[in-house]
Amino acid sequence: MIGLRGPSPDTPLQVLALGAHSDDLEIGCGGTLMRLRETYEALRVHWVVVGCEDEARAREAEASARALLAGDGLEVVLGRFPDSFFPYRGEDVKRFFEELKGQVRPDLIFTHYRDDLHQDHRLVCELTWNTWRDHLILEYEIPKYDGDLGRPNVFVHLDDATVDRKVAHVLEHFPSQTVRRWFTDDLFRSLLRIRGMESNAPSGFAEGFYVRKLVFEP
Repeated sequence: MIGLRGPSPDTPLQVLALGAHSDDLEIGCGGTLMRLRETYEALRVHWVVVGCEDEARAREAEASARALLAGDGLEVVLGRFPDSFFPYRGEDVKRFFEELKGQVRPDLIFTHYRDDLHQDHRLVCELTWNTWRDHLILEYEIPKYDGDLGRPNVFVHLDDATVDRKVAHVLEHFPSQTVRRWFTDDLFRSLLRIRGMESNAPSGFAEGFYVRKLVFEP
């Protein structure tokens, strides 16, 4: 299945959200996950953060996921791999993904952008495609010093309230990252604004994604 079905009260939408680090999912697709929570009455989210060796960041990841998607249908899985070392632990990370494959049958997968210059992000994306080969996969983007933003081909429009909630959530739930000069309100809003302009969003804001394969069934 490489398409996304509409809302159904009888069959939950199964979402697999994969992030290398504790704040990646919130930054890359937090607004879209909020919209899915509002749209799909029956929603099951398997929230996976691969690199949570540091206990403080593990606690941030757990608390953030449960605050962002409050309610039933959320499972949080925290991998204990060290930040920045994923490629050098590749065999172990691959086994971790194979275990995940046996636990969830997703309708929709969120993962990192394949041209992301962070080595941890790239490996998560590579193993996503290696593990789930016939699924709708949306690759999200993370702004960073490397300057690796691309040209997304799928957009999710966000209203003003969702943008405010997303940005406030990121800044509130990741105090360990506020020492970084780029971890600011205006940085997160600026990328949403650019993607909103590119997709002609009514509010002016959107999240951008990269999709390699999509089946359209009218």
